[in-house]
Amino acid sequence: MTADPAAARSPGWPGRVAVGVLRGEPPQVFLATTDAVLGRLLALRVVAGTDPGDLGGDATREIREALVEERWADAVATWMAATGEVVDGYPDEEIVTEAMLDADRASMEIRLAPIFREPGGPAGSAAAPAGTELPGP
Repeated sequence: MTADPAAARSPGWPGRVAVGVLRGEPPQVFLATTDAVLGRLLALRVVAGTDPGDLGGDATREIREALVEERWADAVATWMAATGEVVDGYPDEEIVTEAMLDADRASMEIRLAPIFREPGGPAGSAAAPAGTELPGP
């Protein structure tokens, strides 16, 4: 088996990821290994790319100061307030790989999911999907 080069660079990878979503049409999605890296990424790719003419003087000054002082979250928050744009942040999302959720496991787990419970029945009362038979207790 060949080692994954990404795994060699990041111990425990894949594992978790920080996600930022800039609302818009279409939305822009930013992925980073941690929330700290995500803050820097958003500051560089979104905030720093803003034309100062699109901001008020006070906002521009505050954003520039936050960027120079590496206060990434402050820069992003000030930018959102000044522009009305919204970035949704998800700082610790799990990455699921094929090895973690292969087709066989998904097939088994799906049959135990709440969607297959009888309406109003207790948690253990599952209805078998059409053409399948659920294992007994």
